Amino acid sequence: MKLGFTVVCLSGALVLLSAPLFGTTWAGPFAPALPAAAGLLAGGVMYFGEGSRLRRRAGVVRRRLAEMGLDPDRPTANGLGVYYDAQLILLRSEYEYLRLRGAGKTVHLFEESFGFTPEDSFETGPLNVAPDTEEMRLLRELWERRLTGSRQRGMEPPALGLREDLAYRVFPREMTVPAELAMRLAYLAISRELLRKRYGRDPRKEVEPVLRRRVERDLEEYAALTRRPARPS
Repeated sequence: MKLGFTVVCLSGALVLLSAPLFGTTWAGPFAPALPAAAGLLAGGVMYFGEGSRLRRRAGVVRRRLAEMGLDPDRPTANGLGVYYDAQLILLRSEYEYLRLRGAGKTVHLFEESFGFTPEDSFETGPLNVAPDTEEMRLLRELWERRLTGSRQRGMEPPALGLREDLAYRVFPREMTVPAELAMRLAYLAISRELLRKRYGRDPRKEVEPVLRRRVERDLEEYAALTRRPARPS
């Protein structure tokens, strides 16, 4: 949309500037329509180009999931074994954030795909779990049991696509060091935002003592990671 609007403005300006040099007869009665036509053409080219890029990327993702022995549409159909703890913490943090914002449809997708529930013991803002801990193991087992129960009732997770992955990173990732750092930064950013919404700009001063250690851990790790920004591979 921004590209089309920019093209409309530029082409309109060029039509006006050409009048002193070439007159107005070269465009005839179509002069007023030229900027709009140019904007539509530019927008259409960008739309189809983006669609083609997404289709190519979707094909790559589907092939990689199939090579891992997963259903390309439902990667959690056989459980969460291919998901590392850092990614599950990020997904559960996103679920909590979406639930607080009232995004019901996406919340339901997370529940049915990953076994999350509002009643499980996961907390963010501040976080109460970290990767590779006993607390995380228990949460993983809880989510696995819910998925297993759904399969036993003949239910299967909803289909996931590239758009969901681009928005929420729902497909499993190879956990390289840059990928893990990026995921930790992402879930700590969610925790930090929720902390500020609940306790103000300086949550260390506002939380009760039992939470202060967790708050400090989240904020200090977030500060350390932002000084070493990382991108997923």
